[in-house]
Amino acid sequence: MAHLEYLLIVVFILLFVGILAVTFVDGIVTHFIEPFYTAVTHKPLYVHFYPRRKRLESRQVSILQRNAFYRRLSEKQKLYFEHRVAKFLETYRFFGKDGLVVTEEMRMTVASVYVMLTFGMRHYLVDTFRDILLYPDVYRSRITDKFHKGEFNPKFKVVVFSWPHFLDGLERDDNVNLGIHEFAHVLHFNSRKRRDNSAANFAGRFDRLVMEVNHPPNRERLMSSGYFRNYAYTNQHEFLAVVLEHFFETPSKFRRNFPELYLHISRMINLNH
Repeated sequence: MAHLEYLLIVVFILLFVGILAVTFVDGIVTHFIEPFYTAVTHKPLYVHFYPRRKRLESRQVSILQRNAFYRRLSEKQKLYFEHRVAKFLETYRFFGKDGLVVTEEMRMTVASVYVMLTFGMRHYLVDTFRDILLYPDVYRSRITDKFHKGEFNPKFKVVVFSWPHFLDGLERDDNVNLGIHEFAHVLHFNSRKRRDNSAANFAGRFDRLVMEVNHPPNRERLMSSGYFRNYAYTNQHEFLAVVLEHFFETPSKFRRNFPELYLHISRMINLNH
């Protein structure tokens, strides 16, 4: 019995020392090494590391095949994408409204859009929303008392979508994508609350983006091009959301017409789409 107690004490001490060592090393990497690395390379030190990677069922993977971003990934990256989708489905709750029944296909489709948008971020799961509400059509918003196709409500931690309009955004490359748009608002709001590597990079680059866009010659060129729809110029939040829609839907045209802006967005979310 004494030997067993001694062994347990040794194991406990080793675990405790191990935890302290990992915490210390993580602190050194996060606060000293990574900021320097990011300043030089414009990238985080690492993005994907999953000691216990989650897997999806084959029928779920078949749904992901409809996502063009997912299809272009390498086989290794697809496994990372699938892991993140599984974690998303574990973390957030879905509710159908006005009689809409939420299916597995709906959940997978919404998750795939969010994971696509955040695939270059190490800290991709956020606590600024908890629930996703899906409506069978446009709905009356509690915030504005007007009919909406989608919205992000940080007070109640919900993201809301009209399901037909969510799908419509995926089926046409017209730079209007409801899922990307509302999740962009989520990431922007989150970047102002948290200071992990992903949020800090997003917030810092957004501030620089606003300065560049508000520079009169730049703003005039953007508006006169007609590339971004007028709604983008409502305010800086909507500009970011609309720009991200274009980044994913017509990346070649975006890069060709506004290479500096494209590069800025690419570094903001750590993706070269």
